[in-house]
Amino acid sequence: MNKVYLVIDLKSFYASVECVERGLDPFNTNLVVADPSRGKGGICLAITPAMKMLGIKNRCRIYEIPSNVKYITALPRMNKYIEYSANIYAIYLKYIAKEDIYPYSIDECFLDVTNYLNTYNMNGMQLAKKIMKDVFDTLGITATCGIGTNMYLAKVALDIMSKHSPTNIGWLNEERYKKELWHYKPLTDFWQIGVGIERRLNKLGLHDMYDIAHCNEKKLYKEFGINAEFLIDHSKGIEPCTIKDIKDYKPKSNSISNSQILFKDYNYDDAKLIVKEMVELLSQQLVQKNLATDCIKLYIGYSKDIRKATGGTRRLHDFTNQYSKLVFEFLKLYEQTTDKDNPIRRVGISFERLQQDENEQLNLFESIESKDKEKRLEKTIIELKAKMGKNAILKGMNLEENATTIIRNKLIGGHNGY
Repeated sequence: MNKVYLVIDLKSFYASVECVERGLDPFNTNLVVADPSRGKGGICLAITPAMKMLGIKNRCRIYEIPSNVKYITALPRMNKYIEYSANIYAIYLKYIAKEDIYPYSIDECFLDVTNYLNTYNMNGMQLAKKIMKDVFDTLGITATCGIGTNMYLAKVALDIMSKHSPTNIGWLNEERYKKELWHYKPLTDFWQIGVGIERRLNKLGLHDMYDIAHCNEKKLYKEFGINAEFLIDHSKGIEPCTIKDIKDYKPKSNSISNSQILFKDYNYDDAKLIVKEMVELLSQQLVQKNLATDCIKLYIGYSKDIRKATGGTRRLHDFTNQYSKLVFEFLKLYEQTTDKDNPIRRVGISFERLQQDENEQLNLFESIESKDKEKRLEKTIIELKAKMGKNAILKGMNLEENATTIIRNKLIGGHNGY
């Protein structure tokens, strides 16, 4: 029995939610989800289908919207979008068990409906229409859908085929994929092929999926290494990975990270403050999750890409989740690698090689009492923030002029929560 996958995407999700909340039709309303306080260069998180019909690109910057186009500006409300997304997920659960659903993003889900078609006495197209209608009738959000005999074909059917379908539904099997999309361009419209990969393929004389499918495989492995396997399989419409495989996957190593694009150019000293704040917040996550790390990574990006990013990775002597230790190591790495003369615009940190805190080794040169005292303090701070809000307790550095913690604590995914 052939597998049947659906991948359902919520059309212009953030903008559609804002229209629904205002009683407006996103297909007839010009609305932009953006934060004007970030200036004309601020990114539009979403625009309505009505604006896309005018030729305006999604995820454009505010200044790229033609001056003659009148539109409503809606501030991002991430909590509201999460609420809608959760309610839509609940609709999927009316039809499909959670074991057969894989949330790909806040507005996109894969559903393995293979074992449900006989139950509902429907084919994939009929079940897709029923679920999409339920989403619209319940919440007013229009969905699009791709149907395929594997996850890859379902995603390509969504991204390419559904756009040209009056039902907002596209479908593919391997035969139809080869017939209709082997010579389709550009390659960047296909799942997991970005501009860089397309450029490398073009360099090899490969310009469509047909070319890749008929290329000497050794040539591809030489250029892309093990990742050539995905290109070869996908060029033929093959994808062995299932939702069960994804849910059963256990990574060999774990990490947590955080990054931010600063609102303005920062000098060397002010950016050091940002590093300290970020280490504080991320180390609290380690304590909260009872994890420790012995490997840190720093990324510093400069304004307008005036020079290459700096930073690097450093192994520690032992596993820890103590802020005092971690911030000491990060600042040492920052001071050794950061360019003092160029403005900084991006900062990223990560903790690698995570393990359970119980496995942390004792250090003969360290006071166990002071270590336990710091850990108890961190746990108390975490408990207070959980009860009273992230900004309920702050350090002096968080009150400095160029600190960002207070603002970022109000954000979700880097955007206003509300």
